[in-house]
Amino acid sequence: MRFLLDTHTFIWFVTDSPQLSSTAKVLIEDEYNEKYLSFASW
Repeated sequence: MRFLLDTHTFIWFVTDSPQLSSTAKVLIEDEYNEKYLSFASW
């Protein structure tokens, strides 16, 4: 699966925020999923 992470989702993931759903965390951590982050987030 391929998906684009928006800025707040990326920040929640890297800071281990409880606001990130467990489903989103599993999808992001799955090494077989292709994750993309917009340059606007850098």
